[in-house]
Amino acid sequence: MTHADTTLRAQVAPLQLSMDEYWMPFTPNRDFKREPKMVVRAEGMYLWSDRGEKILDGSAGLFCVNAGHGRKEIADAVGAQLRELDFIAPFTRGHPRQFELATRVAELTPGDLNRIFFVNSGSEAVDTAMKVALAYHQARGQGGRNMFISRERAYHGVNFGGVSLAGMINNRRKFGPTLPGIAHMRHTHLQENWYTQGQGAQGAELAEDLVRFSNLYGAENIAACFVEPIAGSTGCLVPPKGYLERLRAICDANGIVLVFDEVICGFGRTGKTFAAQSFGVTPDLMTMAKGLTNGAQPMGAVAISERIHDTIMGAAAEGAVEFFHGYTYSGHPGPCAAGLATLDIYRKEGLFERGAALSPYFLDALWSLKGLPAVADLRGYGMLAAIDIHPEGAPGRRGHALQKKLFDNGLHLKATGDCVIVSPPLIAEKTHVDVIVDILRRTLATI
Repeated sequence: MTHADTTLRAQVAPLQLSMDEYWMPFTPNRDFKREPKMVVRAEGMYLWSDRGEKILDGSAGLFCVNAGHGRKEIADAVGAQLRELDFIAPFTRGHPRQFELATRVAELTPGDLNRIFFVNSGSEAVDTAMKVALAYHQARGQGGRNMFISRERAYHGVNFGGVSLAGMINNRRKFGPTLPGIAHMRHTHLQENWYTQGQGAQGAELAEDLVRFSNLYGAENIAACFVEPIAGSTGCLVPPKGYLERLRAICDANGIVLVFDEVICGFGRTGKTFAAQSFGVTPDLMTMAKGLTNGAQPMGAVAISERIHDTIMGAAAEGAVEFFHGYTYSGHPGPCAAGLATLDIYRKEGLFERGAALSPYFLDALWSLKGLPAVADLRGYGMLAAIDIHPEGAPGRRGHALQKKLFDNGLHLKATGDCVIVSPPLIAEKTHVDVIVDILRRTLATI
């Protein structure tokens, strides 16, 4: 399939819709409804608005459309699957695509993370991983391990487990005390590492927070430590050199399950299939979503160590349900078909390798923005980067205004507070990078 730029045969006037009924997620709804940013079509690297304006997608949708938009292979696979089998109850029944996709995913995961549990989102993957960790310790006779360790500035989805692990205040502040028994290590965004491409030299010692918590609460009470290898949603916090390795060693020494949340990092974003492989550190559990289906169908998964899986299985009576957990749409036929077609595209087009090859040009181009008055910091690894801007007024106000102006100028980017995150599809070429940086440069000069 080619991804030639196409022209939208569309309305020159915006669509006329009622804006009252739909409550949008993670959006200042009143602001949006005063000035809607509607997208009606997408292909390759581009989106088109309801006014016919062409917008380069610099965030791969929401870090998920790694193979580019409008992939006919995926649409055809989903359509064929739904015509053949649209749904089967996932409890005590199965269909071939579930097992086929699990095998394909396990071929890509590091180490012995060869047991795959399907869910419908990254949020569900995180809550599932929490349950797996608890069930594992119960199965091995250490049921007192029911605490979790996370980090400041962490994002682990929006279900109550993930919100409890969250280290981003606006994801927590309206929802009460959340779950008990969760402590947060310090984040790794150190001033000494500002404007560093890749991993900073300073900060590996921050992993010692896990030792402090093990001594404070008792390592025998801690079930798991959750970490995004690169903290994505908060703004691409790349781990310092040696940091993940030290967390791995501390978990091993204390019987703590190490969980990598790879919902954003996974499927080629760091130059390898998963960030665990890029950084050479293998966790015990790994969550994924987004790029698993190229964003075309809702799906997530947890990759589970054979050791953990077999311990849980072995503790259950013969014929019993080993793990009382799952969702109505776990391993749904449509997303499974999308996942298989997506993995085929990644392999056939060598998109992970393409991303790795483009990364130096991508990062160097973004670093050319250093020195602009609005820019406060640059961070990046692989095909994921963030630009902090100096705040003006209330936190996040300037960042929100920036992402709106960028869209109007032809570039879609995700903003978190006063930070914009750049994460283009892996089909991107140098010319697309040039356009991204040019629009950023011109727009940053106006705020």
